[in-house]
Formats: sequence, structure tokens, C-alpha cells
Amino acid sequence: MILTDTHTHLYSEAFDEDRNLVVENAIKNGVERFFIPAIDSTYTQSMLELEKAYPENMFLMSGLHPTHVKENYQEEISHIEEMLSKHKYYAIGEIGIDLYWDKTFLKEQQAAFRGQIKIAKKNNLPIVIHCRDAFDEVFEILEQEKGADLYGIFHCFTGTFEQAKKAISYNMKLGIGGVVTFKNGKIDTFLNEISLSNIVLETDAPYLAPVPYRGKRNESLYLLQILEKLEIVYGVSKKRIAEITTQNSKDIFGI
Repeated sequence: MILTDTHTHLYSEAFDEDRNLVVENAIKNGVERFFIPAIDSTYTQSMLELEKAYPENMFLMSGLHPTHVKENYQEEISHIEEMLSKHKYYAIGEIGIDLYWDKTFLKEQQAAFRGQIKIAKKNNLPIVIHCRDAFDEVFEILEQEKGADLYGIFHCFTGTFEQAKKAISYNMKLGIGGVVTFKNGKIDTFLNEISLSNIVLETDAPYLAPVPYRGKRNESLYLLQILEKLEIVYGVSKKRIAEITTQNSKDIFGI
């Protein structure tokens, strides 16, 4: 049984003390494929080092996280284009709009999101979307950009059934992580109405640890808790869920 963590920040400072142990524990338990989203240019080197340490397991994305969009976002976009010209990346992400922490740079976030979608299309790459308190704003841009060349993952999906269907209509898979195990997470109430062909698994480590680890540092090994919950939600074996969601990740990322 091979599991794929489609969203894990294993280069984060949260893993500086025991990164190799965290990765090896996950691999030993069947989590063998790790897709690594970017935050901004300050993490590029540590991401490349992670890939070098585990070339068979780590697959990098390039992108500018919406909470890191500031006045200088154009410089960050230029960095993304430069890196794409000299290194293999599997997606543009994580990108999107986040209005939870700060609305100051909404216009810049919208411009950066739209610009990075265009970069993804130009390079025939999927996008990985971060959306927090911003479904309307994200959907507005997806509506403008929709087409056969727009596809990817709606990371850490926490919306309603209607929003789930809308995200899927834009060629997005839903990234399902620790929130599905939360009592107040709500997505478990309708998820079985969404075909397994439309979801991928993720942890968002070191954030959003599933129950029973909620509030602690998340890690890719905890994908197993998410898998256990989905076995209950769908009434389908863990092995079958692993097969389908890993194939979905291959369809999206091309590897």
C-alpha cells in the first residue's frame, strides 16, 4: 500500500531537530510520495536540499503563498520563473488568497494568484490552491481562468458541499487532511457524496494535525489517521482508498 502526501512542508523549521526520522517513519509506514509546496523564495534552498536527500520521494512545487504576498510580490514571481527555467517542478503552489490573517494586500494577492495561474498554464503545470476566508475571491479568478489548461488541487478543502462541487468543476481535486477528523470540521458530513476520484490525501505538516494529535506538530506519518477516517466515511478499504488517491495524485502531478 503506497500512500501519497500531496501537501507537506517537510523543509519547515519545525522539523530541523528530527527531519530524517520523520521522513523515514513515514516511508516505513507506506507514505512514500511527498509533494512539497513552496511559501516564498527564502525556503527555496532548504526545499532543494530536501529533494537532494530523498530524490525518489520528494517532488517540489514553486510558488508564492498568499500570506507572503507583499509589495514586492513581483520579485517573488520573477524568482519562480527563474527557478522553473533551471529546475524540475511538479506544480505551482501553494497559491491563492487568504483573508483570515490580513486583508491589506488583497489586490496584490489577486494579482499574484492570477499571475501564477498564467505561469502554470505556460509551463503545463497544475496549481495547488490555498483558500482561507476567500472562496468567493478564489472562485472569481478560477471562473476567469477556467479551461482545459487549468487543473490542480484545492488544498485543505474546508468548504461546503456546494463549494466542493464548484471547485471540482474547475478541474480541481479536493485536498483532504486533518480537518476531516475534527468534530467541528463538517466536511465528513458530505464527503461520501464526493467521488473518491475527486480527492487526494494531504497532511499540511507541520500544521493541522489530525485527531488524536490535534494541536501538536503534524507529520506525514499522520496521513494514516486521515486514511482511517476516510475508511469510515466511504465504507471502502484503506488499501483501495490509498490506490485511488495515489493514482489521482499521479494524474495531477504527472509522476
